[in-house]
Amino acid sequence: MKVPHCQPGVWPDDIPESRFASTIRREAPDGCRIALLGLPDELGVRLNGGRPGAGEGPTALRAALSRYGAAQASGIRWPGVFDAGDIQPGADLDETHDRVSVAVESLLAADLFPIGIGGGHDLTYAFVRPVATRLSGMVGLYFDAHLDVRAEKGSGMPFRRLVEDCSVRSLYVQGLDPFANSEEHVTWFQGHGGHIDSLDLADPLPEGDLFVSLDLDVIDQAFAPGVSAMNPNGWTPALAEAWVRAAARCPRVRCFDMMELSPPHDAQGRTARLAARLLLAFLESFTERSQ
Repeated sequence: MKVPHCQPGVWPDDIPESRFASTIRREAPDGCRIALLGLPDELGVRLNGGRPGAGEGPTALRAALSRYGAAQASGIRWPGVFDAGDIQPGADLDETHDRVSVAVESLLAADLFPIGIGGGHDLTYAFVRPVATRLSGMVGLYFDAHLDVRAEKGSGMPFRRLVEDCSVRSLYVQGLDPFANSEEHVTWFQGHGGHIDSLDLADPLPEGDLFVSLDLDVIDQAFAPGVSAMNPNGWTPALAEAWVRAAARCPRVRCFDMMELSPPHDAQGRTARLAARLLLAFLESFTERSQ
């Protein structure tokens, strides 16, 4: 399957057959339920004044996945996964966003559940846009230290644009850092159906069709140093995994992404390995969906 505007994802050579990564299909999605889409662009991060490096995120995650995760893990049934490749960035942010949306639409047309790997968080707007076009009135759930509702173009824009351009009717953010968000942005967010840390893990997810986005900077910098903006008081990996699993189990979640992995700042590849762990947790829990 040739996905528009994509080139093959970069994997290490000679992945052992004992690793889950060796089972990921790269030529065709036959028998697969899920498609990975690399989003190797960091222009939005640069425009937002963040630390550059997120453009290398998809390759770093693939490398970590090639070293972590057993193909025949005890008691685990993996779904079939297709690697759709990496988006080729355009000449500017708008062109890159358009390319991402076209690629996601092709995956939806093939009846695949899309998982985005980034890349700047602005790409969530482009990634979710074709899903929201199909399912008007979606609800957004995202795990992030930042609201990302800026009016200006950059990595801090995606959720405002999804509300204003794509009929997203409500937003739920978990893990917000109150010191890192302005009063202006909080006021806009709450005035447009936004809910801040209003859910507990025991609660059902909000009603309606959902998109879910994980910004790795929701996790404490002790565990996730390799992000565009480190979090000095963030989540533990265990809490992040619990939320990821809850999202994966919910049949109303229509797409998922993990963003802002920044390898140049990732000492010993710790964040990439954690991202691989979270992806594996999502994949395992996805098989538990009730429908």
